[in-house]
Amino acid sequence: MTAISHDKASGRARAVWLRERVGRTTGASTRLLLLDTLAAIGFAGGLAGAIPAIPAGTGAVLPWVALVAAAAVARGGAAMLSLRAGAAGAEQAKVALRRRVVAASLRRMPGAAVPPGIWVSAAVDEVDAVDGYVARFLPARKAGAIAPLIVLAATALASPVAAAILAATLLPFIVAMALAGGAAADESRRQFEALARLSGRFSDRVRALPVVLAFRAEEREADAIGRAAAEVAHRTMRVLRVAFLSSGGLEFFAALSVALVAVYCGFALLGLLPFTAPERLSLGEAFFVLALAPEFYAPMRRLAAAYHDKQAAETAADRLMTLPEPAAAGSAMPLPERTAIVFRDVTVRYPGSDLAVVHGLTLAVAPGETVALLGPSGSGKTSLLHLLLGLAPLSGGSVELGGRPLEEFGNVAALAAWAGQHPLLVTGTIRENLLLGNPDASLEALDQAVAAAGLAPMLARRPQGLETMLDARGSGLSGGERRRLALARALLKPAPLLLLDEPTAHLDRDAEAALIATIAAACRGRTTLIATHSAALAAIADRVVHLGDDA
Repeated sequence: MTAISHDKASGRARAVWLRERVGRTTGASTRLLLLDTLAAIGFAGGLAGAIPAIPAGTGAVLPWVALVAAAAVARGGAAMLSLRAGAAGAEQAKVALRRRVVAASLRRMPGAAVPPGIWVSAAVDEVDAVDGYVARFLPARKAGAIAPLIVLAATALASPVAAAILAATLLPFIVAMALAGGAAADESRRQFEALARLSGRFSDRVRALPVVLAFRAEEREADAIGRAAAEVAHRTMRVLRVAFLSSGGLEFFAALSVALVAVYCGFALLGLLPFTAPERLSLGEAFFVLALAPEFYAPMRRLAAAYHDKQAAETAADRLMTLPEPAAAGSAMPLPERTAIVFRDVTVRYPGSDLAVVHGLTLAVAPGETVALLGPSGSGKTSLLHLLLGLAPLSGGSVELGGRPLEEFGNVAALAAWAGQHPLLVTGTIRENLLLGNPDASLEALDQAVAAAGLAPMLARRPQGLETMLDARGSGLSGGERRRLALARALLKPAPLLLLDEPTAHLDRDAEAALIATIAAACRGRTTLIATHSAALAAIADRVVHLGDDA
């Protein structure tokens, strides 16, 4: 009983989570499905009127034929527009969910350990699983609760007995749907989990491809991915088998109910009923009831066909609900143009680690001052910069910016120009990579940043200049050129803070000297923190702070 209660509670939590995020975009599609049901009643009425009117001639038949044609056009239009409205609602819901996942991945809580493959799988597979739920299942469920009652009421006006037959066959139909849905839910959940494992593993192995090749593990990894893919295929076939079996059972009950209504109408018209009926059916009423009988089950069959979409969405919701929520974004509260930074007894300890990478640090950086953090690897230089950017946890002490606590801003990412030892590059042109930090920068500002960062000689050697295409690894650029690009990007961003993490690492002496001059120019007028091993780079700072191994 406890397990069942837990499953019910989990199911309710999933339903609430999905409804809050994607359940508000289905009203138009639902109304169109109900319009389709009303048009079906009109179609049945036109057919019921046209058949008895045939002996009276063409003039008596034409109005009913016109009603049949209008109802058929209305049904086709309602079905088409319902699909479009559902697709538009699904797209809106997926965009909102993807924004949430991407925001959570980019602004995840410091120290949150979620493999990149899980984020990729969440943004692609899990979010895509919501498509059918929004576009088909939710409208079908809402329409399925109302449309059969409308058809039943219309049928009862012509034949209460036929309406009673339809109502009596509804119970086994619902039981069959529940049993089929439960079996499909289990198989769908297993299939989706296998797909998520495959997606995550493939994404992680692509990222680690140089390591895989270095250790000559490509065959082993290919075999492992192949086995995971075979498992997905096997579980997909199991889902399809359950879906086909459940569909057959549902069609059986729907066909049985329609057959019972047809037998009743036929025997009633011939006067061969084995019991005394409380009504006398006319030919028109019989045709009306026969035309409407399939429509009684059409909304529920539509719901059954979309039930797999519900299971896929709920399985995806199980995973999306467990992803870390985005950390609070930086406040829009402006900082002074020249910003002071004060660290008071600051400690940084990452989750799962017994040792603090920074312990009890007190440091005041005056507005416009350039401070170099000098120390060996592991002394906490990068962690201090990451603390300001919201990428490392503040485990103790406090940080103030312009006299206000860092908590008021969340982080300073929007207020800082950043250049790390591994510059971020995206697939695109050099121009697009330079404009990442300030997409609205003018051509004059771009040219000034390129000249100040010393990128002009590199661009002169490339026929396409700023339009030269780069991949995410910056293929074709040297380490120094990549760092110069990152510095130019930082120069383009009108930010009061400049944070530099090992900007001259792994450069030869001449390249380092040229880059140091560029950095010195970039620091003017900004509050600057530079994490470095280089004494030559530290020499351009107004002050050098040494961080020891125990810092």
